[in-house]
Amino acid sequence: MRDLGAGFGHLLAGQRWVGRHGRQYGFGLLPGLITLVLYAAALVALGVWGEDGVAWATPFADHWSSPWQGLFRGFLTAVLFALGLLLAVLTFTAVTLLVGQPFYENLSEKVDEDVSPDGTAPRSGLPLWRELWISARDSLRILVRALLWGVLLFVLGFLPVVGQTVVPVLGFFVTGFFLTEELTSVALQRRGVELRERLALLRSRRTLVWGFGTPLGLAFLVPFVAVFLMPGAVAGATLLARELLGEENARDEAAEDGEPVSS
Repeated sequence: MRDLGAGFGHLLAGQRWVGRHGRQYGFGLLPGLITLVLYAAALVALGVWGEDGVAWATPFADHWSSPWQGLFRGFLTAVLFALGLLLAVLTFTAVTLLVGQPFYENLSEKVDEDVSPDGTAPRSGLPLWRELWISARDSLRILVRALLWGVLLFVLGFLPVVGQTVVPVLGFFVTGFFLTEELTSVALQRRGVELRERLALLRSRRTLVWGFGTPLGLAFLVPFVAVFLMPGAVAGATLLARELLGEENARDEAAEDGEPVSS
């Protein structure tokens, strides 16, 4: 339970950090706004032409009698839109991080410099194109894992009682885990931590990860909220990454020495 609180504390600390650094927050909003417009357009298109797509994909139902044809295709259209919405939630962070790689990289470095005892931040030393390639490759691998979990939970959702109670809760925890992986990748990738090692780190402190990612995933379900929380989420994920790696913070050292800690 302590780790759950600590994870949520990192989430709040990240939001407070960007609140004190308005310029970093402003730049951090741009990638989320761009991604939001793209996703909104895609979902609107799915809502407008989704039914036509389902009709095209199910020609065998053309001669079904009413109301079975309408019920069948209506169900498939609803499932298609629900899957599109799930895909949007699962991939929004990854796409936003990819679009805003230079912005979030800089923001994460500023957080490291601010809390590091020596005022420095780890840097990968890789060219931007190489960082973008690694980020895109790892995001695709995570997306495949997340989609497998999404399909499994979708199927389990048809189970009586369990599908309407336990499965949605599991879905939020799964979303929180993968969301945290994507966000911490900004700081961990700069430190040369590969995807497999990142996943092992997160699994070793699952309750810490859930405390950070699950409430954030719930907040991201509210329209437009993800855009405004993304900069703080990246900042908080940097603090979380430092704890996962056992790195010391200047404020922690000051507290241990009995010195006053400034906010």
